[in-house]
Amino acid sequence: MSWLTEFVRPKIRTLFARREVPENLWDQCSACQQMIFHRDLVANLKVCPHCHHHMRASATERIAWTFDEGSYTRIELPKAPLDPLRFRDTKRYTDRLKEARDKTHLDDALIVAHGRIDGHPAVVAAMEFEFLAGSMGAAVGEGIVAAARLAVLQEAPLIVFTASGGARMQEGAISLMQMPRSVIATQMVKEASLPYIVVLTDPTTGGVTASFAMLGDIQIAEPGALIGFAGARVIEQTVREKLPEGFQRAEYLHEHGIIDMVINRTELKATLARLIGLLRIQEIQAASA
Repeated sequence: MSWLTEFVRPKIRTLFARREVPENLWDQCSACQQMIFHRDLVANLKVCPHCHHHMRASATERIAWTFDEGSYTRIELPKAPLDPLRFRDTKRYTDRLKEARDKTHLDDALIVAHGRIDGHPAVVAAMEFEFLAGSMGAAVGEGIVAAARLAVLQEAPLIVFTASGGARMQEGAISLMQMPRSVIATQMVKEASLPYIVVLTDPTTGGVTASFAMLGDIQIAEPGALIGFAGARVIEQTVREKLPEGFQRAEYLHEHGIIDMVINRTELKATLARLIGLLRIQEIQAASA
């Protein structure tokens, strides 16, 4: 065999061979369609470096981004009835729960942890939109109550990250009852003179908006987050008017005094730490007066 077949041909095949590229090497921004190196996106907390679009984040990511590294502990939440109504549409509710748990590796659409934020003790509850659209059933209601009780027990502020499509239809009236339960939970925190801060993320709608999501001492939202009760189309059909540009977006709500501030995700931890410090100082001064 000549040097052409033994040396040159393998080199040519190597040069022109199709290389396998890992699927998770690049991400595409859903807003500007730009390709972003995965590591750069993770380092920027899933905020597009080109257009600053805030991509949706998981509950576990929000917990990790909020607390000081290695300073937090997740708690086990109370168990709720698995399928109280034995609900079935195109699938059994139990099958939907199993699929959601396999997909997210969570028991339900809420996780709760306690730890420190820039040295300040805090309890954080974060909703997972990928779990049945972050819908609020009995398990989420139990989680909010557990988070409030833990905050009171530890005399720590409660921070809730919301991301939900509203009540969970597969649990019917049981789901709707979580609205007053979650309101009572927030009242427990306020009666203990502890800060209750809500961070509204994309999307926060339905029964969650109509209950604990809008009762914070301070209401924060991420840029561009969809926040509302009913959908824009439903509202337009009801009032028979064209809605303003940007209606139900974080910036519109901020301009009209519904929420207190819109904060970039990369600045959120520092903002929360500063707010906790200011609110706790006011509490100490009020107690000593």
